Amino acid sequence: MNHFVIYDIEDDKLRTKIFETCKDYGLRHAQYSMFFGELNHNRREEIFLKFKKLIGRKAARLVIVPVCDKDFRLVKSLNTYDEPGEEDA
Repeated sequence: MNHFVIYDIEDDKLRTKIFETCKDYGLRHAQYSMFFGELNHNRREEIFLKFKKLIGRKAARLVIVPVCDKDFRLVKSLNTYDEPGEEDA
């Protein structure tokens, strides 16, 4: 199932670790603090536990939103930036 991972983290070092973890799980960077991609139930639980461990008691907001395939196909995206390696959702 597809998922969105959305976060709001002030600490640069922690935000970078969350960013790298998302990349490690094959998620695609969509916006500054948002990733999307395929995660099965086990991988979703695994990445959530990693996020929880990384964040600990630091100030952070993070949400993982599951989206069914039918609804994910309805996602619309615009990207007017010319950034190599960045793809539209």
